[in-house]
Amino acid sequence: MSFQNKVVVITGAANGIGKSIALAYGVLGSNVIVADKNEEQGLKVVSQINEQAIGKAIFVKTDVTIQDEVIYLINKTIELFERIDIVINNAGISTFKSFYDLKVEEWDQVLNTNLRSVFMVSQQSAKYMRNNGQGGAIVNIASTRATMSEPHTESYSASKGGILALTHALAITLGPDNIRVNSISPGWIEVSDYESLREIDHEQHPTGRVGKPEDIARACLYLTDDSNDFVTGTDLVVDGGMTRKMIYEH
Repeated sequence: MSFQNKVVVITGAANGIGKSIALAYGVLGSNVIVADKNEEQGLKVVSQINEQAIGKAIFVKTDVTIQDEVIYLINKTIELFERIDIVINNAGISTFKSFYDLKVEEWDQVLNTNLRSVFMVSQQSAKYMRNNGQGGAIVNIASTRATMSEPHTESYSASKGGILALTHALAITLGPDNIRVNSISPGWIEVSDYESLREIDHEQHPTGRVGKPEDIARACLYLTDDSNDFVTGTDLVVDGGMTRKMIYEH
């Protein structure tokens, strides 16, 4: 895989999965744009990349629910690097509360953050990708909750299901512009305290362990590698096989 000097925009890159993705591209020599609302944590990620990695990184404070800030993010990237090669739409929030108590404003906030942002960031980025001579690659972070649920997860599940549909629609629309669009559906990815997990947590997975952010970062690298240009419009499930395991209560 060659990512040297690629320009990579990652939303929600200050923590968790987004941070791991940013570090992965930085290590491989990419110019990474860390987009997030959390300036303090975002600047720490940028510092870590610039100190330890081959690539360069900048932070652009961005609320992905605000169109003007999305436009600024993309324009700033073009101003600094003159191109965009890869976009990772990772920003997301969740509100798990009783369906009967969920406020429409809370529903809108989840859908705007998780789904509408994917449309806006992809639209603004594709305008430049199609004119850079080589096209580009977009990866949208969905979830296994797009196709399976626990109670009271309506807004989150709807947003992630929307990402799956938007992904294949964009793949068809942007294909003629040499822009590939795929999604990743993570399963259980522990982003805080991996060591506190119980053995039973790991045993739920056919692979024998709970996922780590690095698992999703590697999936992003696969989907955005130029040599994998035959892969578009697909959803890559990265869940340790958990959604394929039949569970019977005895």
